[in-house]
Amino acid sequence: MSTHHLAAGTVGEPVANIAIFALFVAVTMVVVIRASRNNATAADYFTGGRGFSGPQNGIAIAGDYLSAASFLGIAGAIAVYGYDGFLYSIGFLVAWLVALLLVAEMLRNTGKFTMADVLSFRLRERPVRTAAALSTLTVSLFYLLAQMAGAGGLVALLLDIESKAGQSLVIAVVGVLMIVYVLVGGMKGTTWVQIIKAVLLIAGAALMTVMVLAKFGFNLSDILGSAQQAVSESTNKAVASRDVLAPGAQYGANETSKLNFVSLGLALVLGTAGLPHVLMRFYTVPTAKEARRSVVWAIGLIGAFYLFTLVLGYGAAAIVGPDRILGAAGGQNSAAPLLAFELGGVVLLGIISAVAFATILAVVAGLTITASASFAHDIYASVLKRGQADEAAQVRVSRITAVVIGVLAIGLGILANGQNIAFLVALAFAVAASANLPTILYSLFWKRFNTTGALWSMYGGLISTIVLIVFSPAVSGSKSAMLPGSDFDWFPLSNPGIVSIPLAFVLGIVGTFVGGRTPEDPEKAVEMEVRSLTGVGAEKAIAH
Repeated sequence: MSTHHLAAGTVGEPVANIAIFALFVAVTMVVVIRASRNNATAADYFTGGRGFSGPQNGIAIAGDYLSAASFLGIAGAIAVYGYDGFLYSIGFLVAWLVALLLVAEMLRNTGKFTMADVLSFRLRERPVRTAAALSTLTVSLFYLLAQMAGAGGLVALLLDIESKAGQSLVIAVVGVLMIVYVLVGGMKGTTWVQIIKAVLLIAGAALMTVMVLAKFGFNLSDILGSAQQAVSESTNKAVASRDVLAPGAQYGANETSKLNFVSLGLALVLGTAGLPHVLMRFYTVPTAKEARRSVVWAIGLIGAFYLFTLVLGYGAAAIVGPDRILGAAGGQNSAAPLLAFELGGVVLLGIISAVAFATILAVVAGLTITASASFAHDIYASVLKRGQADEAAQVRVSRITAVVIGVLAIGLGILANGQNIAFLVALAFAVAASANLPTILYSLFWKRFNTTGALWSMYGGLISTIVLIVFSPAVSGSKSAMLPGSDFDWFPLSNPGIVSIPLAFVLGIVGTFVGGRTPEDPEKAVEMEVRSLTGVGAEKAIAH
């Protein structure tokens, strides 16, 4: 059956496919509306009233973290590139050790609503909050861009929508639903959407994994052998020459691609501990102990899921074949849905596609509330109103910001439609690792660190990353670039992490020595150290 007929076959019962997705939207909307009844304060709206347990928050973190990139992009990358595709899974998982060991508990003890609360604790508040809020908005937009692109590709396959206009309409619908979730439910409603979605996604991936293993007699070697045979029989010469178990299919052809791999690995491993929408989840639990528990739960669930992607990716290569994957509407991102169709027909495809849509909706809702909360709490309340804004005003500004961010995300998602979403998410990780992580670590562990160091590190990391991305092959100069008709890529690497991350760390040190050799507020520095390590005083600060 040709790719076109396969896609057309999936549209044979479009009502069933859309009905499954509509049912998810209806159920989660009821949950969001019920949760919104308790949104009485800014703490309720921004952090869910800190009423979630460690396991609940851990499942929600998994729901927040296991994005469309994890399910669609990584499975597709493994199906087409084999070993090199699995490097995304490894990078995303190892990154959690950095988050657990270095930042989770300390951020919970020191902050209140946002990352900027921690960074401005002992530094000059207004300039640091402004920089942190701009960084949060930028990372969130990059991440949103990837999720929106995933929505377009998924529906392109599900309903055989070949036209860009049709896919753009789908992206707009996802954007509107996301805005509604955030406006109505706040963090409490968004968290429950993420919990429901995490359970569905992990259960769906587990079911498909078992079905793939059963098809090959639960023999992983047979899956790998069949995948290699399918790749070898590909009509695409570049694909046919690959060894699915050997590194180098995507990274390793030359020295530049090897550097690109190192750069990608740095961004993935260090980026998680700087992702604002992940860091904000640590504030939704009542104690530092629950923050640690939530990360342990998240690591367990995320680790299991990434093991599933290994079977799903190689299973897609063996059962569907790389040619049909690359030829389908949605490209690499269609590997998991096509595999679902081969394993269980229209019904399983409808369920898995609905789960993928749920994934996108839950992640974009989490990103949007993080970005809007950061603007309302850090820019509006702390910088513009100098701490004089009441809670109702903060929530109102946050909701207005959510609408603006949603519209921006729709526009950028349409522009990025067709890109591999695992790669697009890696760009967001590069921004987070460069603009946020150095300043977070210096603030928590270096007493001498000051405002000048923080501003140099954040702005230097943010600007250098964006400039290098704009002038990289990811944006122009190749057929797979965002702007394939243009050519201004003077920076050779697709991911700038290997340059921008060390630069941000160095700028933090240089800026600190330029700004002065002693802490700006020694008492605050001591208080921050005690609070971050012990939690003493944290509950009182949160209450106020």
